[in-house]
Amino acid sequence: MRPAPRRTIENVSASEKLRELPAVHEVLDRLGESTARFPRALVVEEVRRALERARGEIRAGRGGAVDIEADAVRALERWEAPSLRRVINATGVVLHTNLGRAPLGATPPSGGYSNLEYDLAAGRRGKRDAHLGALIERLAGAPGIAVNNNAAAVFLALNELAANGEAVVSRGELIEIGDGFRIPDIMARSGAILREVGTTNRTSIDDYRAAVGERTRVLLRVHPSNFRISGFTSRPELRDLVALGRERGIPVYEDLGSGCLVDLRGSGIEEPLVRESVAAGADLVSFSGDKLLGGPQAGILAGRAEIVARVRRNPLFRALRLDKLITQALETTLRNLLLERWERVPAIAMIREPAERIRERAVALVGRVAGLDAEVVEGRSVIGGGATPEQSIPTWVIAVKCADVVAEEQRLRAHDPAIVARVEDQKLVLDLRTVFAEEEQALASALEGIA
Repeated sequence: MRPAPRRTIENVSASEKLRELPAVHEVLDRLGESTARFPRALVVEEVRRALERARGEIRAGRGGAVDIEADAVRALERWEAPSLRRVINATGVVLHTNLGRAPLGATPPSGGYSNLEYDLAAGRRGKRDAHLGALIERLAGAPGIAVNNNAAAVFLALNELAANGEAVVSRGELIEIGDGFRIPDIMARSGAILREVGTTNRTSIDDYRAAVGERTRVLLRVHPSNFRISGFTSRPELRDLVALGRERGIPVYEDLGSGCLVDLRGSGIEEPLVRESVAAGADLVSFSGDKLLGGPQAGILAGRAEIVARVRRNPLFRALRLDKLITQALETTLRNLLLERWERVPAIAMIREPAERIRERAVALVGRVAGLDAEVVEGRSVIGGGATPEQSIPTWVIAVKCADVVAEEQRLRAHDPAIVARVEDQKLVLDLRTVFAEEEQALASALEGIA
């Protein structure tokens, strides 16, 4: 008589495997106190989900030995780990859109209560504008307010100044920025009627003059912060547009986008300054808080006091205003800019750091990792974040030779903290311009794995 065949995973049918899966209470009993730190309802839910995943694997013909308890515990532990994590940016892109744009400097603790909307001196209700207004005015040269991003600033300004009327803008300035944000779309949503003038590459002041009519509410100028048109091009100077606005009694509004409050020409970055637009007579300007300003995500509107006050009274302002955390971070950034404490505004400090200093740091870092097949070579850092297209600044990069550069790049991203680098010419490239000094030890430790 032949012995019965041994019962293995391979010869057990799917229906038998499904019947052998434990019940929820059995898994809970086996987990015991190991999940006591989690709410009971959450544990039960994750056990049920783990069992359902196991059933799915079995039905798909992939069901082997399934550790339901381990699967449930991994799912529970993922709820403990924050999704938003610190990342070491070794790409050399200062305003990396996918990595949060401008890196924030140290911000005072914001726990507990605050005087967000309370006038401590008067002992009565105050306005949250008070924490930012004076700083914006001193830096931009005009009164200002802040909302939650620059798209909101554009929307709010157009809704107030040109709803049900025409906003005259050059065709060459009808730009699209990240994530599908288009100036024509935001104009339409704001209630403003788009009146295009000129051509893609050339627009004259006479084009604006011919377009002005009884329905014109604002002359709009948009800085092309994320692209350049070269060759046979022209557009009016801002002062000419301002003169036309004064002549016809129509406000001139300029969206600067990048929000450059600090002159960076000494570092090789040519970008219009907010104060220059205000000085040229623009009635209103808007710009981002998390680009060349170097702060958190925000949109700032500055200009003539009566125009700013009018925009602030718009009911949409309350829907778009800043919360206390962003207010605090933006106040800290603006104060550091005013006091020229560049080292406390990381984006500005990174742009201003000399290439030779970066070379010294790179050489020292390579020297700390024994056996690393790498060289320090000249390179270029870019600003990124939809700012200063076709402009870069000199740097020195660490070029690491790897047997499998794709695998090593992936391994760096899986490191704790995660490290984001570049791959060029089958080498792993790291630019220390965007790496904080205190992050270098973690970066060296990760590179030891490659060595």
